[in-house]
Amino acid sequence: MIKNCLIGLLLSLSAGVAVANQLGQYTATRVQHAHNLAQQDKLEQAISTLEALDLARGYDQAFVARMLGILYWQNDQVTPAIQQLDLAVTSGLLQDEQAWQTRKMLADMLLNEQQYSQALPHYYNLSESASDRQTVPEIWLRIAQSHYQLQQWSKVLTAIARYEHYPQPDQLSPLSLKLSAQLELKQWSPAIKTIKRLIAIEPARMEWWRQLVALYLRVGDEKGALDAMALAKLDGIALSQDDLKLLAQLYAKRGVPERAAMVLAQLDQIDVDSKLKAQQASYWQSAKEWQKSIASWRVAAQLDSQYYWNLSQLLAQEGHYQQALAALDKVTGRHAEVALIKARAYYKLQRIEDALANAKRANEISPSKQAQSWVKYLSQLRSVKSSQNS
Repeated sequence: MIKNCLIGLLLSLSAGVAVANQLGQYTATRVQHAHNLAQQDKLEQAISTLEALDLARGYDQAFVARMLGILYWQNDQVTPAIQQLDLAVTSGLLQDEQAWQTRKMLADMLLNEQQYSQALPHYYNLSESASDRQTVPEIWLRIAQSHYQLQQWSKVLTAIARYEHYPQPDQLSPLSLKLSAQLELKQWSPAIKTIKRLIAIEPARMEWWRQLVALYLRVGDEKGALDAMALAKLDGIALSQDDLKLLAQLYAKRGVPERAAMVLAQLDQIDVDSKLKAQQASYWQSAKEWQKSIASWRVAAQLDSQYYWNLSQLLAQEGHYQQALAALDKVTGRHAEVALIKARAYYKLQRIEDALANAKRANEISPSKQAQSWVKYLSQLRSVKSSQNS
């Protein structure tokens, strides 16, 4: 991060500023020589040249420490680089832009080395002394990154607020930091606004859409969750199987069971998973799409016999009595209920004896007013028919 941005700048300053800032003649000559060696990629020799200096003047010491820090770091000697830059900064003898750039390099180096607590005081100092307004947002972003690594969530948000004080296009890194802090602090509603800004940057990233849906559900806004998921699908974003299941549930909760059933139809396992097929059947049933519901219940029942009960009830409701009887023969348990529905189906088919037999069986298994009413009614009907036939 720093190497490409600042090495060239700081080394050029080391050569150009030497005369203007009252370096001793001997020191200036040695600094220029070290600079020339560094420009020839002779870093070890440049470092040795500066390390050999025995300096008495404070400014010369600060200036050489600064340059040594740069050379050490360019030579991948991070620890001595930090030590030398710290000496240069804490001396207080570097001035203006030279001092500011040195402190920034030290802060960035500490950040790179994950020494966040040590980097922060330098960044805060930089934020107060920056003369270029274009640089200030970058400093506040570094501050936010440091607090993020230290899990200091409120301070992350404070730093990002300072960063956003300077008008600029939304960017992924600061918004991601802001979102993470908001989620950690359970600031659900503000997080929704942040995710929407992230979606504007990366509209094809399904992760943002999922988090948006989850947050809407957190705040009890099922309509918002449905709209978000539906919009993602409309925008051509590939939804996972779990995404489709959630979308179907959201449609169902919002009272649009037909759309829920249609979404489930897109699942890879819809015709081999009995629970999914039964869910689709119930959605079609809620939508009063009786034939589609029957077809779905039939598939579900073939996969799991427990659903023959649901299938038989709907078949009987829609007047498919013969099919209902066939389905009822495959129902396990529910003996009294099965017998009672059979009584009604046989009655509709004008098979009074079979109807009466099943009504009696239902009442024997589990006596009830409904079963007794059927027995009484069918017995009277049989008597009437017998009288008419005689």
